[in-house]
Amino acid sequence: MKTKFLLRAAVIAVTAVLSFSAAQAEDKPLRIGLVLPMTGPFEYLGRQVYAGVKLYMEQHGDWVAGRKIELLLRDDTGTAPETTKRYAQDLVTNDNAEVLAGFGLSPLAFAAAPVATQAKVPMVVMSAGASAISEKSPYIIRSGYTLVQYVAPLALWAAKNGVKNVYTLVTDYAPGHDAEAMFSKVFTDNGGTIAGSVRVPLKSPDYGPYAQRIKDANPGAVFAFVPGSEAPALMKQFQTRGLTEAGIKLICVGDVTDEDILDGLGDAAVGTITSLFYTPALAGVQGREKFTPENISFTNAFEKDNPGMRPDHMAVTGYDGMHLIYSVLEKTHGAAGGDAFVAAAKGMSWVSPRGPMSIDPETRDPIQDVYIRKVERIGGHLYNVDFDRIARVDNKGVPVAQAVGK
Repeated sequence: MKTKFLLRAAVIAVTAVLSFSAAQAEDKPLRIGLVLPMTGPFEYLGRQVYAGVKLYMEQHGDWVAGRKIELLLRDDTGTAPETTKRYAQDLVTNDNAEVLAGFGLSPLAFAAAPVATQAKVPMVVMSAGASAISEKSPYIIRSGYTLVQYVAPLALWAAKNGVKNVYTLVTDYAPGHDAEAMFSKVFTDNGGTIAGSVRVPLKSPDYGPYAQRIKDANPGAVFAFVPGSEAPALMKQFQTRGLTEAGIKLICVGDVTDEDILDGLGDAAVGTITSLFYTPALAGVQGREKFTPENISFTNAFEKDNPGMRPDHMAVTGYDGMHLIYSVLEKTHGAAGGDAFVAAAKGMSWVSPRGPMSIDPETRDPIQDVYIRKVERIGGHLYNVDFDRIARVDNKGVPVAQAVGK
């Protein structure tokens, strides 16, 4: 009898504590610390992610599971990992942020990862694409992508479509190294040859000498990965040094022909082949009836809220990042502790403006479709028009059905 009484008392006590905690959670706003480059050379990236975040909140409100969502935006300028880490620490320690999100570039996400681990706070990486990011903390979930996820399909496309030898040019940081290694492996595994490789500095590179070196090597194509902010300089030198006239194709990751800068690249960009997990012109820009319904709704709402801006892949990762956060909170009834948050996120799936996507329960990275696209001039504007699709690609660039079959 005494044992039963003690057990009953313990159950009552635990229930009371949980009820009290739930009541406290409902009374307490949930703060999301959003760390993005809103100024500096990567401002375009931060603006797109932030616009996507705001659009989702505008459409779905700022209350989830009985808790009011408060967004705390911090501008880390995108160039100083120590600043990103300091902001993340301050958001968790002093501002009581229960979720960290954003993170524009991979070195910045790497810097913030220990903060998430130590505080057991979920960290939703919306932009940074280095493969190893999700391995740096068990509390990291990505709503964005891994870079190799769309590099591998591009390398396979090139090898299967008459490109025999390629010169690689990448920015000298973690994503660039990932891109170079993955492209080279897949391309050579499928019969191609790497004619040469070069890594350029992250800050203020001069592409002229590199372009001349590539022209002298006379490859069939150049595979390029540089941040979108560097694309105009790369395209200019590609044209100035006569690579196009020499018959050297340009194939790139989609960041290089980003929607936010595409019109400004001019005719030098026409014909460029890229790969990415999103384009506003899904299924072709001619006729919006061909768009997915989700993409129609997203692009229309985005352009209405942000006059003069086209949504790009970063806008979608911000939008989907908030979808992920909201959906997890609904499953956990407003609890945002790192372990519960991650458990709820694993295996989650939905239809995004980019197409169907899910969170891999093993890696906490997205599984999503990848599109092969070509820059075309239509109606006086440049567009990335997709003409091929690789379905359900995992974080290593392998279609899930193929990976399962191995």
